Amino acid sequence: MTMTKTGGADAGVRPTDGLTAAACLFHGFADPSRIAILRHLALGEHRVVDLTAHLGLAQSTVSKHLQCLRDCGLVAARPEGRATVYSLNHAEALMDLWVAAERLLEATGDAVALCPSYGTATLENL
Repeated sequence: MTMTKTGGADAGVRPTDGLTAAACLFHGFADPSRIAILRHLALGEHRVVDLTAHLGLAQSTVSKHLQCLRDCGLVAARPEGRATVYSLNHAEALMDLWVAAERLLEATGDAVALCPSYGTATLENL
């Protein structure tokens, strides 16, 4: 991890762009609906209307999550007629990350129970 020194009254150590990029990536995984979208895209390309039907979410909600996933570099979009078709970026790396996350969950137990700030949400829709 690369850190840089800052000057001035609040002198200290702050993360460089590598940590910012990592934080952005993990932000993409920070919502159960975005994870569900990624899981659907792992099966192949989807349009917003397809994801809306599969997930039972509003079109505007799916579009908002897809924009976040695009901003994080996790999905790609291409025009197809009047629609936009979405697919995973770096699908193999994402699958490796998914396997690692499952191993971590096995090692640590129920993540929802371990994270009380997450509340009573369930992951049934994933």
